Formats: sequence, structure tokens, C-alpha cells
Amino acid sequence: MSLLTIHPENRPDEAVAIRDPETIADALWKAGVLFERWTVEHAFRPDASQEEIIAAYQNSVNRLIDRYEFRTADVISLRPDHPDKLALREKFLSEHTHAEFEVRFFVEGRGLFYLHVGDQVLVMLCEQGDLLSIPAGVKHWFDMGEQPDFKCIRLFSNPDGWVAHYTGDPIAKSFPAFEQYLTQYA
Repeated sequence: MSLLTIHPENRPDEAVAIRDPETIADALWKAGVLFERWTVEHAFRPDASQEEIIAAYQNSVNRLIDRYEFRTADVISLRPDHPDKLALREKFLSEHTHAEFEVRFFVEGRGLFYLHVGDQVLVMLCEQGDLLSIPAGVKHWFDMGEQPDFKCIRLFSNPDGWVAHYTGDPIAKSFPAFEQYLTQYA
């Protein structure tokens, strides 16, 4: 189940939890973040290719490409046995921004986005079927957990793909990590 918790930036232990998808979408939209629930109609083999996964959602992907003029789409897939899972997790865990907006559709699994907006941190537990679009310049970080298990379609307007600009702010270290968050809120 998708879950949004809203925390004061300086009090990560305090939160308002929202579980209703429409209320989540409204709360995120106030921060300029698009949240949608897509129908998941496809099950994939563990070794499914990027092309197979994108093709299965081609109509929805094309709608976003046409609307926002994306230039590339890819699939990021991480499993607990991925040899670079620790390095990738560390890379995503530091607060950063992007020059373009970031779009992720969770084909399988789940992950935790932390959006640092004004004096709040909005923590969004995305699960299968969730689409999240984070505007350019919004400070955020992502935690996939110690045993990552997800597939996401990513859309980019920059042909170079994922390019992060790290803020150097240690705020991410003060918020609960993926496993602790699930224990506390999910």
C-alpha cells in the first residue's frame, strides 16, 4: 500500500501519515509533485529485458513522452543479489537535485522517496503501480533498502539520463532508513 508521511525537517520522529491514494496525490501536488496509480497488468520474468518492460507499458509511457517531451526511457532493476547494491544505495541516499524532473513508475517492488520541500520532508513509500514525478530542483533522496527488490521505468528529457547535483546537506542521515521506516509506519 502506498504511504505518504509528512515530517517537520528538524523533527523526523514526528509525522502525519496519509494512506488514501487521492489524498496522497493532493498533498504531493501542493509541493508540485505528480503522483498517479497505474494499473499493473503484466508479470515479468526476473530476466525480462528493458525493451519487454517498456513495451508492456508503451501507451502510458508514450502519453508521458508526448506530454513532457522526454527523450529517453529505461528500466532500473535491483534485486537482493545485485553485486553493486551497496554502492548504488549509497549514491541515492545523499540529498540531491536534478536539472530536470525525475519520473519513476514502479513496475515491481517498492522504494522510499524523501522530498525536502520548504521546512518539511515528505516521505513517499512507492509500491508496484505508483508513478512519482519530482520537479527539477526539488531536494530529495531515495532509499531502496538493504535488500533492494524493485523494477522501475525511468523517463528522462536529458539524453545522459540520471545526473545528480548533491547538496552536501546531511539531513538524510537524520530520517529513518527504509527498514526502520517500514517498521514504524507501514
